This record gives sequence, structure tokens and C-alpha cells, in this order.
Amino acid sequence: MSNEPLSILVMGVSGCGKSHVGRLLGERIGAEFVDGDEYHSPASIAKMSRGVPLSDADRADWLATLADLFRQYRERGRSLVIGCSALKRRYRDVLRGGAPSLKVIYLHGERDLLLERLNAREDHFFRGASLLDNQLSTLERPSGDEALQLEISDSPESIVDRAARHLTG
Repeated sequence: MSNEPLSILVMGVSGCGKSHVGRLLGERIGAEFVDGDEYHSPASIAKMSRGVPLSDADRADWLATLADLFRQYRERGRSLVIGCSALKRRYRDVLRGGAPSLKVIYLHGERDLLLERLNAREDHFFRGASLLDNQLSTLERPSGDEALQLEISDSPESIVDRAARHLTG
């Protein structure tokens, strides 16, 4: 790997494994991992807990904060992986404001598998079909030029292997 720090977004709808894959990927390539969910405001978490989707306005400060994290790490010469849904192209563009060379890993899968994973969560604010369906309808899938697209039915280890090869190869 070069000395240039990497800024990596692991994106996709809830239940795709952003946090698990992002954490493993960070360990593999020597980057810190940040779960974007930890930066949602209490009001946004309460809203999602009630099954109400977030608006673009709800996401604005959150995305700006994550972009600033990318900028801070880059300025310190440290690589960073952030797990964040980044459902729309303009959200990813906000993140690129803090990381102009942002590398995007897009985790995608079938709705049934995603819902099964969401319903298995016990202590997470984001659960259930209505929020998932809203995310799936909001999702602007990144093109192959914008992101490495990986199928979540593969094992996390296989996903991380492919992502690490793509990023460091």
C-alpha cells in the first residue's frame, strides 16, 4: 500500500453489513473504522426508532460531520473507513467534499436477506420492512465506475478479500 492515506466509504442499505465488513476491512488494511450510525443526532435516532424515514434535511449535518471526519483523517495522514448508507449520489458527493479521492465499496443484496438480517437485530434502532423499503426506493445505486459492487450473500471474509485487493492492488 502507498503512503497516501485511504478514505473508504462502505455503503448500502441497512442490513447489508456495512459495520461488520467495514470493521474487518479497516483491520485488514490498517485503517480506523467509524460507524456512521454513531454520529446520528438523538432526534434522528428517535425518528428512525419510530419507523419514520429521515429527510434530506435530517441527514445534512450528519453527512457534513462524516465528511469532516474524512478530511481530518486525511490531513493527519491516516486512512479511514466509514460505514454509511450514502443512499443518494448527492450524499456521496457531500462525503467527497472531505475526501476527494474517496473509494466506495457498495454492498448490495436481495430484499429478503436484508430483511432477515434487520429482523435478527436486537439492540438497533433501525428494524423492520417499512424503513428498509424506504431505503431501497431511495437508493441511487452507484455505477461500476463509482464503486466496487459486492454481493452480501458472499461471506464477510470473501467480501473483505475482494475489497482489500481492489483498494491496495
